[in-house]
Amino acid sequence: MKSHTHYLWFNTKRRQEIIDITEAVAEQVEAAGVRDGMVLVSAMHITASVFVNDHESGLWQDILRWLEDTVAPWDPARYRHNETGEDNAAAHLRSVTVGHEAIVPITDGKLDLGPWQRIFYGEWDGQRRKRLIIKVLGE
Repeated sequence: MKSHTHYLWFNTKRRQEIIDITEAVAEQVEAAGVRDGMVLVSAMHITASVFVNDHESGLWQDILRWLEDTVAPWDPARYRHNETGEDNAAAHLRSVTVGHEAIVPITDGKLDLGPWQRIFYGEWDGQRRKRLIIKVLGE
């Protein structure tokens, strides 16, 4: 079995951003030379996420609004975690809700995604250097 590891670095301009990383992941699948297998894409920070969904800006706005209005409002005074001197408890809760990783199948040397599916990095506490791991495994 082949194995290939690559780290992708981010330094977002805003505290929260959604970034389409599908092409970067596809490049690593090609570099690995895997024809049949899977790729794990995992955020290496506890205030970020990786997920698969549609590449549509209205949906991104809906996701951000849902996280703010329903899941974890950015209100530092409401969270016990922030009593430690942090102000990012909402980002931790958003990461738990959205998830920190995605596993995508590889078939015939390509990502095997549905017609509208893309891979995204969700940053919930950005404006500093962070990374994710792309781990390609297969034959």
